Amino acid sequence: MHINQWLETVPPLVVYLLVAGFILVEALGVPFPGEIVLISAALLASEHTIALNPVWIAVAAAAGAIPGNSIGYMIGRRWGRPLFDWLGRKVPRIFAGPLAGALEMRYPRFLVANVAGGICWAGGLTAAIYYLGEVANTWFSRFSYVALILVVVASLVIGLVIKRRTAKAAERHHAELLRQQEIATEQAR
Repeated sequence: MHINQWLETVPPLVVYLLVAGFILVEALGVPFPGEIVLISAALLASEHTIALNPVWIAVAAAAGAIPGNSIGYMIGRRWGRPLFDWLGRKVPRIFAGPLAGALEMRYPRFLVANVAGGICWAGGLTAAIYYLGEVANTWFSRFSYVALILVVVASLVIGLVIKRRTAKAAERHHAELLRQQEIATEQAR
């Protein structure tokens, strides 16, 4: 059975729940393919072979990202820097929620940033992939599926490069915050 034929049998609600679930787990900092599931769902919606709505895909992604980051915040707030340092050595990923909690960021401020970021990220990524998928479907229907696969791989590589650069910028920011805290501690003595 061809993958498209199988995916056409999956009810849209299941796809939305999978997107939300995968994104939630990934937002906790677990190395999980949440973004890949989101991108796949948005591309599937752009094919119009099943009744997937890109708006609901974005809502599902935000519905996974926001609570996932909030749970991560609570974990970071509760167990603090030792847990964050341990996880950082085991799984080198950015843990926005746990980091904000460990640094004792006020939750209302974190929540506003979390909700705004989750909505912008989920909506923006879904819209971009959906519309690029529609354009690719039209354009590549004249060529081959190999070209479509190359575009998807290139998109994933670009996404990973952007994600890596963002992670490095966040690490530099975290190091600067720690340096400022050390300076403040020394001045307080």
